[in-house]
Amino acid sequence: MSTFVGNIEGRLDEKGRIFVPAAYRRILAEAESKRIVMRRDTDNECLMFYPEQVWNEKVSQLREALDEWDPEDQLILMQFMADAEYMELDGQGRILLQKKNLETIGAQQDVLFVGMLDRFALWAPTKFADKRLSQTELAARLRSKMTKK
Repeated sequence: MSTFVGNIEGRLDEKGRIFVPAAYRRILAEAESKRIVMRRDTDNECLMFYPEQVWNEKVSQLREALDEWDPEDQLILMQFMADAEYMELDGQGRILLQKKNLETIGAQQDVLFVGMLDRFALWAPTKFADKRLSQTELAARLRSKMTKK
């Protein structure tokens, strides 16, 4: 499967619909993904979108990590799943975003799609700009993560 890369600007219409970038639609088609799963990110003010197969793998990993009889683990699972929803692209390649989700990320009309290998994120452009690391900080963090220890 190809990977989601880059950042692509988009614009919401008055109904809250947005065109998924053509490059991302091709990757979804390649993965034979009829549906995508949208979830509010746990750490950032953005929405995450997963091809259905990738989502199912992530949920399986989570299920393996949690004890279904532990009340705290049950709460984690419930909250994680409650913040997710299945979505289908319409015939024109658009998705409809609920107002509550747009408010969560602070999006007005302009949005930014950001590729993240097996998934992509949707940001309000100003929120993403505020979170970006400086080039020096990014280089330092990449070096520390990529250097064998």
